[in-house]
Amino acid sequence: MGLEAPAFILSALTATGGIIGYARTGSLPSVIAGCTVGALYALGGYRIQNNQPYGIELGLLASVVLGGSSIPRAIRLQKPVPIALSVVALYGLYTFGSAFRRRL
Repeated sequence: MGLEAPAFILSALTATGGIIGYARTGSLPSVIAGCTVGALYALGGYRIQNNQPYGIELGLLASVVLGGSSIPRAIRLQKPVPIALSVVALYGLYTFGSAFRRRL
């Protein structure tokens, strides 16, 4: 299994999470952030799948953006949603960060 599968799975998770956040609370930032990060993961997965450059970097960027917004909130609030988002971000950081280091 290549890196495109985790990218597409993380894309679906983050976009779906943003949409659910909007449906539950009416939070426009949730849907915008979720769909934007999901689009970055999806574009990265597409580029990896087609052997185009910068696919791994896009997955890593999406993970950095997600982690940068969710990890501080998870530490501060200690609520399930920010903690779950932090776990997703850490998984992405590990997966795409490891692949990026192997390429160097």
